[in-house]
Amino acid sequence: MNMLAAQLLLDLTCSMRFEGPLNVDLNEVTMNMVPYPRMHFLISSLTGSIMNLRDTPAGGQPASHYYLRNMSQLFSDAFSRDYQLITADPKQDLYLASALLLRGDVDMADIRQNLARVQRGLRFVRWNPEGWKVGHCAVPPLNQPRSLLCIANNCCIADTFTELRARFMRLYKRKAHLHHYTEFVEQDHFEQSLRAVDDVIGLYDDARTSYGGDMAPPKRLQVVC
Repeated sequence: MNMLAAQLLLDLTCSMRFEGPLNVDLNEVTMNMVPYPRMHFLISSLTGSIMNLRDTPAGGQPASHYYLRNMSQLFSDAFSRDYQLITADPKQDLYLASALLLRGDVDMADIRQNLARVQRGLRFVRWNPEGWKVGHCAVPPLNQPRSLLCIANNCCIADTFTELRARFMRLYKRKAHLHHYTEFVEQDHFEQSLRAVDDVIGLYDDARTSYGGDMAPPKRLQVVC
C-alpha cells in the first residue's frame, strides 16, 4: 500500500522534478479537473510494468522480473476497475474530466491513437466532451520503461461516499466510540459533516441526471420522403 501511494505521488509530481516540453503543472491539473469548487474529489489508477505473480514461489518472495505491457494495454488498464485505487468502476459512470500523465518511452502518435480508442467507450458530460489533459515526462519510473497515471473526476465517487455514509450511520446511531471524540469536538460537528457529505453526493447525482448520466440521448430528426 505504501508503495502504491509513493508511486502515485512520484508520477503526479514528476513535472516538478524533471524538465520536459509536455510536462503538466499541478495547477493545470486542478484547473482542468475541477469544474465546480465542491466537486473536487478525484479518483486515480496506476498502470505500468506489472510484476508477474504467477512466477512467485509458494511462501517465497516475488520474482524480480516484470512482464511488459504495451501502450494499448496501459490505456485499457487505466480505465479498468481492477486498476483503480478505490473500489469503483468509472467506465460505468459519467466523467467530468480526466488527466493522463505518462512517463518513459512513449510516442505521441501512440498516445493520440489510444486516446481516441478509449474515448469511444467512455461517457463524458455534454458540456465537456473533450475533457482531457495529457502530460508526458520522458524520464521513466525506477526499473520500469513506462507508466501511466490516470486521474479522473467521475460521478462514481458518489457511490463511495454513499457507502461510507451508510457505514458511519450504523455506528453513529449506536453512538459507538462517540465519547472518544466528544471530549474534543462538539457533537454538532458530526451533523454538519454529515450534511456536507450529503451535499457532495447530491452534486454528483445532479451531474448524472442533468448532463447525460440518466437522460436518454436526444431524438434525431427523421426525413420523411
